[in-house]
Amino acid sequence: MKKIKQLLSILGPGIFAIGYTIGTGSVTSMAKAGSQYGLQLLWVLFLSCLFSGVLMEAYGRMAAVTGDTTLHAVKRHLPFGRTLAVLILIGVATAQYTCLGGILTLSSGAIYETLALYVPSLPKENYAATLGIAVVLIALMYSLLMIGRYSFFEKVLAFFVMLMGITFLISMFVVWPSPEILKQAVVPTIPDEPGALLMIAAFVGTTMAAPTFVTRPLLLKEKGVGVSDLKEQTLDSVVSASLMFLISGSIMVVAAGALYAHGKEIVKILDMVHTLEPLAGRFAVALFMTGTLSAGLSSIFPILMVAPLLISDYRVGRMEPRSKTFRLLCLVAACAGLIVPALGGRNPVAVTIMAQISNVFVLPLTVAVILVLVNRRDLMGEHRAGPLLNIGLALAGLFACIIAVTGLRALLDAWLG
Repeated sequence: MKKIKQLLSILGPGIFAIGYTIGTGSVTSMAKAGSQYGLQLLWVLFLSCLFSGVLMEAYGRMAAVTGDTTLHAVKRHLPFGRTLAVLILIGVATAQYTCLGGILTLSSGAIYETLALYVPSLPKENYAATLGIAVVLIALMYSLLMIGRYSFFEKVLAFFVMLMGITFLISMFVVWPSPEILKQAVVPTIPDEPGALLMIAAFVGTTMAAPTFVTRPLLLKEKGVGVSDLKEQTLDSVVSASLMFLISGSIMVVAAGALYAHGKEIVKILDMVHTLEPLAGRFAVALFMTGTLSAGLSSIFPILMVAPLLISDYRVGRMEPRSKTFRLLCLVAACAGLIVPALGGRNPVAVTIMAQISNVFVLPLTVAVILVLVNRRDLMGEHRAGPLLNIGLALAGLFACIIAVTGLRALLDAWLG
């Protein structure tokens, strides 16, 4: 019983990782991929979650052994550390602000579209109403951040993550795909179609996202995790990565069964609803929309915190959730998130996918710095990385470089036509 309590006390950073990773943007990417390519890209999701788990383990090990945090450790222990730390901070924060606008637009749009289903007199599109919903959402999330400590944040995130996971998993079994579609998951392929590379980069950007592991040492330090908790933090990494794959995969399976099987693609989240309703009834629609909204709320919450957390990490190497600076930076993030909804967000699915690709460009640097840190004998002592972790990090670095190049190529192709 004591061991179980100890494990549960450490699971907070894993909940943060799941809540951050599986947001409305992730739902959109998984649904878009499932509707266009069936389960052909499930292998990309698997590798992304696998390497996320490896990186969470590496960053968590460094934190538990040294008691240090990511940017603070980079700044103190690596050549050109200050420059590297600033580059990571800017790269991660910029990507988060970009993603927040798309996620907020999708979430507010999904709420309005759901209301329109039950109130037929509402117009199909209403800029003022959608923007108003976005303002209310971001104000609600900011208010929750202002009234609570980290333990409170965990409880709110845990609720949304649990609700999201249950609803998506039930939806998956309601519209289980045919054996022909399921066979696609067995053999890794890259669809020879326009937009496939763009989708692969977005997949990795939303699943193997730097904040899930870069902020991990800060969260573990807040919970007092030390060397004696190494096994528990490893288990937390494994459980988090596994749940990320299970929940994200279930969304792709729902899209494959509901849309791909009928030759339809997703342009907006409501496309999924229109297809689900005749297949499985309003219960399935309510389940999927509940999951989608829970995903949006679960990701907005940690995204607001990412830049303030990293700045606290760089400055003092610990969380400062009650400081004026932390609150001001969260307010700046909240205002920045409203830019895309305020501009109209005409194609929020495309905006979100493009924003997610921005996450992949900082990945190679975040893999490189932790590979060096966990192999420093003066820092890690007997707990430095072994052969298995080093192989995992090397493969994660190679994967990150390939995806960064793929993302750049896909963006150039999209912009140049």
